[in-house]
Amino acid sequence: MGDGIHLSAGDANPGFALPDATGAVVRPEDFAGRRLVVYFYPAAFTPGCTTEACDFRDNLASLQAAGVAVVGISPDSVERLAEWAEAEQLTFPLLSDADHAVAEAWGAWGTKVVNGEERVGLIRSTFVLDADGTIESAEYGVDPNGHVARLREQLAA
Repeated sequence: MGDGIHLSAGDANPGFALPDATGAVVRPEDFAGRRLVVYFYPAAFTPGCTTEACDFRDNLASLQAAGVAVVGISPDSVERLAEWAEAEQLTFPLLSDADHAVAEAWGAWGTKVVNGEERVGLIRSTFVLDADGTIESAEYGVDPNGHVARLREQLAA
């Protein structure tokens, strides 16, 4: 899966500066001193992505209490993210990577198999950055079901 870049624990994060659903630019440095979950998902308003986002929303208080922040990144437009955030009452930053350059830098864009068909697109991936911004864990090809519960266990949140 993927086409080259594969990040792992101990790597420096490739960074990003992307607009959120309000148009404000968000960077990993904004979360310095806290652990940060950076998760890439294919598209707003789709079943798996909604399951995963709502799961993060429902567990956000316990993650935040453990010093963990969350950002979601997809190729959706800022406008679409704003609609989705409102529809699902998502209270963490959703970032627009419209040209998928950030997803590519993180290894979350490439060849994947969907319904038995190979196609190029966003690979559902999750990264945990430590308080210094170093990658603590990287997971590609994430199953959205039960994902947040597994993360909470890993993060002791």
